[in-house]
Amino acid sequence: MDEASTMPATIEFWYEFASPYSYLAAGRIEGLAAAKRLAIEWRPFLLGPIFKTRAHDPSPFQNPSPAQRRYRWRDVQRLCAAAGLPLRLPSTYPRNGLLAARVALVAIDEGWGPAFTRAAFHANFAEDREIAAPAVIGALVAALGHDAAVVLERAASPANKERLKASGEAAIRRGIFGAPSFLVGEELFWGNDRLEQAIAWARAPLDLPPLTIGG
Repeated sequence: MDEASTMPATIEFWYEFASPYSYLAAGRIEGLAAAKRLAIEWRPFLLGPIFKTRAHDPSPFQNPSPAQRRYRWRDVQRLCAAAGLPLRLPSTYPRNGLLAARVALVAIDEGWGPAFTRAAFHANFAEDREIAAPAVIGALVAALGHDAAVVLERAASPANKERLKASGEAAIRRGIFGAPSFLVGEELFWGNDRLEQAIAWARAPLDLPPLTIGG
């Protein structure tokens, strides 16, 4: 058996810190992936540049009707309760996830990306803290045992800023249009409710013919 055949399959987890469904996925993915012996590639990105390309087709959380807004948050509340995740509706929505995403890239490089990701999501959706504020993000970094000033400086470096921009461009090239998204190879799954399907595909992909859509 060669080395490649013994390597665990990988699922790419693309997430946005402003997304409540990404919060749900971040709280569930590690346990589900570990049970199937899958590796996770954590991929923070920003939805803003994607939404700007489709100004007349916003996300479901942008400018919803009152009934739709209530339903969406009730849906998130139900799902969080089922997953055992705390929820406190953010007083500001959507929050700017730019700083958190930049810090997440640094944390991923240094091996503590999942822990920081969960902490930032918890701050936003369980504690209603302003994750766009350097003081809040710095406190999360320090609580994880890292030097907040050093990490924030690295996150603000031109090279790291460019990496996040490039990540968003890669998301668009690969067909990602929302968060959370999961990629298994080039097979795309969108939404927290598709996480199990993405994991099943990673373990046993279906042999489907190429799909051609006219129009």
